[in-house]
Amino acid sequence: MATSRPAPDLHSIGVTSMSFRFAPPLAGQGSTDPRPLSARHAADAYDATGTAYLHYADGVSDPQRHFSSRYAFADRTLWSRIEASLIALHASGRRAIRILDIGCGPGTWTMRTARRAAQLGFTGIECRGIDPSPGMIALAKQAAAEVESAAIGLSFEVADLHGALASEDDHGADLVLCLYGVFNHLAAPLRASAAQALARVNGGTLIVTARSVGSLPTIYVAGIEQAAHYVQDNDADRMEVDLTDGTHLAFDSHLFRASELAALFSPHCPVRELTGLDLFHSRFACNPAWNPAGANGAETAERLARLEQLCAADEVLIDSAAHIMLVAEPHL
Repeated sequence: MATSRPAPDLHSIGVTSMSFRFAPPLAGQGSTDPRPLSARHAADAYDATGTAYLHYADGVSDPQRHFSSRYAFADRTLWSRIEASLIALHASGRRAIRILDIGCGPGTWTMRTARRAAQLGFTGIECRGIDPSPGMIALAKQAAAEVESAAIGLSFEVADLHGALASEDDHGADLVLCLYGVFNHLAAPLRASAAQALARVNGGTLIVTARSVGSLPTIYVAGIEQAAHYVQDNDADRMEVDLTDGTHLAFDSHLFRASELAALFSPHCPVRELTGLDLFHSRFACNPAWNPAGANGAETAERLARLEQLCAADEVLIDSAAHIMLVAEPHL
């Protein structure tokens, strides 16, 4: 059974000073600050919430080995694609692998993937995780210290997507991950070049996920229950949040349609799969403050899984999934 582990303290792991650039408070229902947002705004927002994001995104049990967050169904579906790519590469005779995790956050997916590669028998596992948030990288480095396999080499650094990928060779990575909020936080002028750069470095499998236009509300950096007020303006690609502790955040936020995400990547690489992650499970999730324990049992879960399988790739319903997943091959 997985056990809970204490929340890391950012100050204790080297994050002693962070400058948060917050916009003026919300007024009514509209955004009040017309200034363009920079890439740093999103990073500052994740720094501000720290371990709250870790628990929101990954759950409270051992996140590198178990799926216990509120998005566990989506995580398991995503993991099946990652694991399949590792198995296929190992079956081809390869014993060395290079993994890139762009927007790695606290490093959960990087290390989860590295550990599975070691279990499969890879003897040389090189992983590079980058994120613009110093707080997230501090958490990743702390978790990496617990990885004991001699086959695994982990590198985590504070960097933006474009800067990090510029130093990568063409088709130099066997598995490229760009998961969850990364593309949602990219400013519009940067999205096409980001897709091109990700496709360029991919030498095996590229997996990208993004929040959809029809998804349930999120504030990205913590559970929605920690927001006293929030506004998502998809025309302005902007989100503003007042947290319950009084902190105000403003950052780039764009919700995608599946066709929009595919259009960014298809000129640069063959898109093998475009599917929705979690159309129904989040919507049917029990609220512990309202629903009695066990209100949704195994039969409900089984029927929801069948609905997910039936509808995940539907050209209309896909845009109401929690996330859209794109899997692409290299353009060799």
